Amino acid sequence: MRRKPSAKIASAGVTRTKLAIEDELDWLFREQPTEDYGIDAHAEVVDGEAVRGRLLALQIKSGKSRFSEAGPGGWWFRPENDHVQYWLNHSLPVVVVLYNPETKLCHWQLVNRKTLIETSTGGWKLLVPEAQVLDESAAAPLRNAAEGDPYVLRIRELQLARPWMELLAGGKRLVVDIEEWINKTSGRGSITLGVDNEDGNDPEELASWGVYLGLSSYAEVVPKMFAWADVDVHAETYDDAEYVIYDSEGYPFVTEDFGEEHPARGLRPYANAAGEVDHWRLELTLSNVGRAFLVVDDFAMKGRRQLTR
Repeated sequence: MRRKPSAKIASAGVTRTKLAIEDELDWLFREQPTEDYGIDAHAEVVDGEAVRGRLLALQIKSGKSRFSEAGPGGWWFRPENDHVQYWLNHSLPVVVVLYNPETKLCHWQLVNRKTLIETSTGGWKLLVPEAQVLDESAAAPLRNAAEGDPYVLRIRELQLARPWMELLAGGKRLVVDIEEWINKTSGRGSITLGVDNEDGNDPEELASWGVYLGLSSYAEVVPKMFAWADVDVHAETYDDAEYVIYDSEGYPFVTEDFGEEHPARGLRPYANAAGEVDHWRLELTLSNVGRAFLVVDDFAMKGRRQLTR
């Protein structure tokens, strides 16, 4: 089966946007599952090593056709009406990104009631300025858009995590797989959230993103990323795991048993690859914060009070 050219261009747009977010802005990029209607990814603002939950939702569109309708100083983008309503009610600020495959540039515009223009036919249009390129120049205005009261930012994080909380509430097992590059002072690593279907296969991936924690401890920082959950090691993975350190020639020289008798308890890696990468597998269970949020958010959305006995 041949890949459609449109699919290739769309993929290139996501890739170029990811590179711009990570390399030009030095922020975090999280591609979102298709279930998030009208949103392709999240960008998380990072200042140095500080990650404070300031997020932007991105809608990425690619192709020459996106630049066919010239506007004053840029191009008109005409979104679907359903998308507009979804974006205006989204818990995060929304940014439309247009990728031009000829120039390899990504242009952006915030979506709000000031930038959206209603047309005479009942639709909407949005001017994406040519000067608004997704590079260092975008850092200040996008950072400002993502700012908010700390209370609001925390509520946003919980709202975004609601689908994952609902999976836990429904009896699913969620696991966090981490690859930590232990010899990098940047604290570089990657995190993947997935569902353990308990069928012997790898977890079913829900989301993944890169992290740069500097000298911070993964054992301390990761639980803060999931404030709605309690975090522990994944029992089946750690029961018989051994943590092996390799020397520069690839030979093991330290082996630590992570069984019940091992003194190193708590959150920890279960394996190491060639002395370079620590592997972790942690399990999430719904915390008091998560359970309370589901009740409050359900009331806020539906106006129903859950009866208690």
